[in-house]
Amino acid sequence: MPGQTYSRLGSLGGAPSPPPVPPAVAAVASLQRGGGGSGRRTPGKGGSASASASAAAGWTGVGCGCAARRAARAVLAALHRRQAMFLFAPLLYVAAMLLYMGSIPLDVVPRIVARPAPGSVYRSPQLYARLRADMDADNSTDAICNAVAIAGFLNATLVIPNFHFHSIWRDPSTFSDIYDEAHFVKRLQNDVRVVEKVPDFIMERFGHNLSNVFNFKIKAWSPIQYYKDAVLPKLIEERLIRISPFANRLSFDAPPVVQRLRCLANFEALKFSNPIATLSETLVSRMKEKSTASNGKYIAVHLRFEEDMVAFSCCVYDGGDEEKKEMNAAREIGWRGKFTKRGRVIRPGVIRMNGKCPLTPLEVGLMLRGMGFSNNTAIFLASGKIYRAEKNMVPLLEMFPLLQTKETLASAEELAPFKDFSSRMAAIDYSVCVHSDAFVTTQGGNFPHFLMGHRRYLYAGHSRTIKPDKRKLAILFDNPHGNH
Repeated sequence: MPGQTYSRLGSLGGAPSPPPVPPAVAAVASLQRGGGGSGRRTPGKGGSASASASAAAGWTGVGCGCAARRAARAVLAALHRRQAMFLFAPLLYVAAMLLYMGSIPLDVVPRIVARPAPGSVYRSPQLYARLRADMDADNSTDAICNAVAIAGFLNATLVIPNFHFHSIWRDPSTFSDIYDEAHFVKRLQNDVRVVEKVPDFIMERFGHNLSNVFNFKIKAWSPIQYYKDAVLPKLIEERLIRISPFANRLSFDAPPVVQRLRCLANFEALKFSNPIATLSETLVSRMKEKSTASNGKYIAVHLRFEEDMVAFSCCVYDGGDEEKKEMNAAREIGWRGKFTKRGRVIRPGVIRMNGKCPLTPLEVGLMLRGMGFSNNTAIFLASGKIYRAEKNMVPLLEMFPLLQTKETLASAEELAPFKDFSSRMAAIDYSVCVHSDAFVTTQGGNFPHFLMGHRRYLYAGHSRTIKPDKRKLAILFDNPHGNH
């Protein structure tokens, strides 16, 4: 009946009512029933047949003699019965639009030009070229600290750590080559027992071969509770275990008693060996002499633009195809297919926008000059071998002619005992940076993190650190015509 609603639940205590039939479908169905081929009329049904016929005629607007209209009615009735067919409407619309677009010449359709996102392109050389004319008008320490903290927490004896021989750094230095081993053992004696090697009576169980000792594989940034629940029982069972690698194996949210051991190891127990300490003191003195215009004050910059860092970042600079070949080769040597796995997509533009690209020497110079440091500023540059130094260092030296490195401060003879050992060279850089008036970090990593903490400790929290926002710098460097 008109106005009657359909309930899916049905009437209380009875069978559910059937859903109402759409008016158009009802009209067609009644006509078929009332106008059968036998010509017989059902008693009492004549009025209903006439009413249905009138409803159908009123719905179509005209008589139903036209075959085309009858076909249209049939199609619409089928669509009502098969409402899912309306899902094809978007496809029909798209097909019609394609036919329409195909009838228009291509030169009439507006072109959509894809532009790189702001900050995703390396345009620093163009920016430097525009600003240059106006400028002169005016490593392993964390693993050692974690090992000390865990040994003290578990009341275990710590064996002097062995350093991993990295395929890139290729440094065979031992603990005593870099640190004062006797001072390390003595300073920790009241908190952690440290021995130079494993006693023979324990090594007998393992055939005097360390490779037979159980090596505990621990997930990075594991909580201290994991060592108590999982590592300690195994240590008690085996009496000796190895943990390799050890870097970044302990989370930062350890309790104060563990953090104290970390700080004790880093700031008190770890002291550079006598040869490194002696040369470092000499270089600090020479650096202050070259900073007389600023009362012996200088800034230190930690620049991570070595070949391995550039390769690992997957960023693209301005070296073209030659740079691409060199970086691909460096990645394969250092990481053996890590960057060529199936399905891995590398987007240098996105990496740059996210502030993950190492700053070039040119970009460091632009940043410092933009901050107000003049060309009379004395700078100590801590770095490994700069990638394409003969080209990349030129603009930085033009902006800061008083820039020094350990290679310019020391003679070849003084550096000879250290130059083939990257860890010892890094220790010299570290020592000179500690005594700078301000420290600039450009890429992150263990070196700047420990240095910033060490400087806060030495200067009672009053050390100055410059940590740039590389996401914003990427956008600034991407606009060579803007005013920065």
